[in-house]
Order: sequence, then C-alpha cells, then structure tokens
Amino acid sequence: MKKFALPTMMFAMGVVALSACSSDEEEASSTEEANGEAVEEEAGEIVVYSSRNENFTNDLLDKFEEETGIEVLVSHLDDTAVNLIKEESSNTQADIFLSNDIGGLEHLRSEGYLASADPEGIETIDESYRAEDNSWIGLSARTRVLMYNTDLIDEEDVPTTIEELANPEYEGQFAITRGGNGSMIGHVSALRNEWGDDRTLEWLNAIRENAGVVTQGHGDIRRAVGAGEVPIGLVNNYYYHQQLEEPMDNNVGVVYPDQEDGEMGAVINAAGVGLVQDAPNEDNAHAFLDWLLLPENQQEFSYESMEVPLNPEVEAYENAAPLDSYEIQDMPLRELGEVWEDTRSLIEESGLDLEIG
Repeated sequence: MKKFALPTMMFAMGVVALSACSSDEEEASSTEEANGEAVEEEAGEIVVYSSRNENFTNDLLDKFEEETGIEVLVSHLDDTAVNLIKEESSNTQADIFLSNDIGGLEHLRSEGYLASADPEGIETIDESYRAEDNSWIGLSARTRVLMYNTDLIDEEDVPTTIEELANPEYEGQFAITRGGNGSMIGHVSALRNEWGDDRTLEWLNAIRENAGVVTQGHGDIRRAVGAGEVPIGLVNNYYYHQQLEEPMDNNVGVVYPDQEDGEMGAVINAAGVGLVQDAPNEDNAHAFLDWLLLPENQQEFSYESMEVPLNPEVEAYENAAPLDSYEIQDMPLRELGEVWEDTRSLIEESGLDLEIG
C-alpha cells in the first residue's frame, strides 16, 4: 500500500511519466510479442481517499492488496476529502472514499459525485444504513457519549442529556471538537432534526462559551480526560474503549445520554464506503466493494476502531455495547446528507470554528 499526499499533483506527475515512458514500453511490448513471450496482465491499482484515522484503515487496505494483488494508493485527507472529491469531479482521481460520516457520503451522492453499485453481500447491511442506489454503504456505527474522569467527577454529577452541557454549572468542565469535525456535524444535524434550528443554534452558542477545551479531534479529548486536564469530554463511544486500554490515565467512565422516557436517545453515526463517480479504476473499485462486504472484512473494518458492525451477524469488539442495548435517536442516517451543508453553516454562525489554526 502506498500513501500519497497530493492527489492532483500525483496525477499530473503520472501523465508526464507515462508520456516519457510510452515509447519504451511499446518497444518492449513489441519485442516480447515477437519473441513469443507471454505478457502477464497486471492486476492494476485502486486509489482510496480516506477520512478515517489511518490506524483504522492500514491493515484493512494491506489485506486487500495482499489478497487481490491490486495495488492500493491511499491518501489520508481527514474531513477535507468531501470537498476534494467535488473539486476533482472534472478530472476524477479517487475510486473509493472511506468515510467516518454518513452525512458526507450522502451529500456526495445527492450532488452526483458517487456512482451506484450492486456488490455481492449487500443484503448483509440493512437498507437504512446504505444509499438507495448502494453508492455508499455503512459498515460500522459509533455513538455520541460523555466520557468522564472518575477521579475528577462522580457519575451522578455527569450530565445525563446533551442539552445540559449548555448549563452554567458545566462551564469549563468539558471538551468538544472543532465544529468542522465530521462527527460534530452529524451530531448537530441530529439535534436540528430533534430541536429545530433556533434551539440548536442557542445550544451551539452556549457550548462554545461553556467548553473548557475545543480540540482538533476526539483523540485529543480522550487523552485530556484521561490525564485529568478536563473532567468530561463529548466523544464517540470507541474513544472511551481506547482510553480504557491505555496503560496509564485509564481512569475513565462513560454516560450514554438522553436515555430516560421521553428523551431523544443517544445520537449515532456510521462509517462506511462510497464508490466515486467516474472512478478511473472502476473494475477494481467494484472488486473492492465485493471484498469489503465479506463478513471477515466487515469485522476488520470495525474492529480496529472498536466500533459496532452494522451487520448483526458480524462479531463486535468485545467491550463495545451493541446498538440494541440503549435508546437511539431516530433520525435516519440517510437524512444527514440532506442537511450537511446547512449544518456547517449553522455551526459557523454560532462562532464554533470549523477548523482550528
């Protein structure tokens, strides 16, 4: 598996290299044919853009490369991947998009940047967790939770609802990510669905003022909570499991919010895969989808991140709570894409920075 940081530049360099080498390659090919030598067809390559942590994807992509012979060129782009795919639509570079956020995937589909698919094994994923045309497929879920440091705060003093983070008593007591983080965008979209824009904007304004720390990503939050720099952190549930397994600073607990009767339930999102429209290596991209939907590879996709597989037949990470063990907010994940851009605008209006630095 090869990494590349500047996809557009790589494409341009590739064109130059191909032009320079084409005559030599044609000559070599002709010589081989003249000598009666068999010319072995290469398996080719696949270009993957990923907004997932590379620690969650490297083993998976290495496994695909080893088992299929298809070379993987991967670019780790965090939350900039969606915009890059749109910008490159007239000269598409990526074949596959691995995303942490269904909202971004559905936004790309609704704008025409993803292509329909019918991969083998698609029936293992419930229709509510994939696009109508299967251009994107959810594979693993995460839940928004409140992780806390057990040395700094007792469980009964941790907020039991997300809305309570706006209360004055929690000023300076919690950490959140920047507003442009994919999970934050998904979470705010769910709140808009539940509360409406005015109430959501009011909440955003309050937590921006109340937050003790605003971080680049959730890994920073889990480490800060574990180290006692802040009592509470709003994170995806797998960050809690990750912190529990640290050799130090693992004195953490978790609260799944909004679980009482009449409350909205915990907000979930999912990670998944999208097939990019006009993929340069379309056949290999379809092969990747078929391969990824094999049960063992669905498990590989979720296991490293400690997320919960959306296929109920796939075994989850041992400490990950199954989705049916707590109340979940009922916004269909497909609807996240419809409000993705508007949610970013609302977050920006609140003054919670989309980016840091």
